[in-house]
This record gives sequence, structure tokens and C-alpha cells, in this order.
Amino acid sequence: MDFDFSPVWQGWRELAHGALVTVEITIGAIVLGCLVGLAVGLGRLDPKRRVIYAACTAYVGFIRGTPLLVQLFIWFFGLPHFGINLPAFFCGVVGMGMYSGAYVSEIVRGAIQSIDRGQMEAARSLGMPYRVAMREIVIPQAAIRMIPPLGNEFIALIKNSSLVSLLTIADLMHEGQKIISTSYRSLEVYLAIALIYFVLTNLTGLALRGAERRLAAGGLA
Repeated sequence: MDFDFSPVWQGWRELAHGALVTVEITIGAIVLGCLVGLAVGLGRLDPKRRVIYAACTAYVGFIRGTPLLVQLFIWFFGLPHFGINLPAFFCGVVGMGMYSGAYVSEIVRGAIQSIDRGQMEAARSLGMPYRVAMREIVIPQAAIRMIPPLGNEFIALIKNSSLVSLLTIADLMHEGQKIISTSYRSLEVYLAIALIYFVLTNLTGLALRGAERRLAAGGLA
């Protein structure tokens, strides 16, 4: 079998642009996912707040129980039925961010619950408000424990971002498919796309391991 990577070399600008769009969408989704995940994770810590706890639990259950592709289609193809037309890029970022937020919330909740309750009780006994104790004592210690599972979530998000190509977003996969449509060299192009995703995920892993070492060196471990 003969390989011909000339379409890849000729289309490297398109692939580079698609990789940049993939990075932009992933970063946006990560930021949104962390914000949503932190809020939902904290909301699921106290079952006594029934309304907040029930809403957060329902959100996590729905998001984790349905495919990401279906959720993206709801944002892009479903909302127009209600007169809401959103840009494809926005739908991709929000759809992936809300999807990631459900998984991040479980990471946040698990990390916080792993901290010894005695520390919170000691802080409260000294007159420290709950929110202050959470912000100053519990969350900093839980942060170091969140890094490894968050790393796995972020890497999965990079790979899942290939689905946004179905929303006509010019990401890496979409640009690669355009090259395939004119060159008919699918194997070579997909190998190049796989290599780029491999580089992106490994760079993300290296960055997160560096962050984990710095947090540990700062005494948060």
C-alpha cells in the first residue's frame, strides 16, 4: 500500500488553523466546565438544602446519562425551534462546557469530602464562617487532589472536541475532512489528525503534572 502525505503538507495551514480552533473551543469549555463544576459540586455537598441539591443532582444525572453529541445537537439544532439561534462556536463551547461541568462537579465534591471533617469543625469552633473556612482551609487542600482527575477530564475534553465538527465549526477534524474531500487520502489525513491530537493531549498532561508539582511544593499537598 502506497502512502501519499502530500495533501497533508499542502493543507498544513488549514490543519494548523483547525488545531487552533480546537484549542480555543477546549479552553473555553474547560473554563466554563470548571466554573459550573465548582458551583454544582458545592451544591451537592449539603443535602439539607433540598432545592439546590435536587437541581444539581438532576443536572449531573441528565448530563452524565446522555451522549455529548446529542447535547451538542440540542444546543445547535434544538434551540432554533424556540426562536433561539446561537453561533455554532458558542454552541460548541457551551455544550462541551456544560457536559464537562457535570464530571468536574463530581471531582470537586469527591476531593472536598476527602478532607478530614475535623479541619472544618476546628475552623468553625474558632468563629470562622463556613464560606471563609471552605475558601481558606478546605478548598486549597482539596485542589491538589483534584489535579489528576481533572487532567483526565481535560484530556478527554480535547478528544471529544472532534464532535463539534458536526456543527460546521472549522476545528481540526472539520478541516481534515475538507482535505479528504478533495484529495481522497483519508488514511494519511486521519493519521496526521491523530498525531496532532496526541501532541495536544500530551502537552496538556505535562502542564497539569507541572501544576501538581508546584502546588505540592507550595505546601498544599
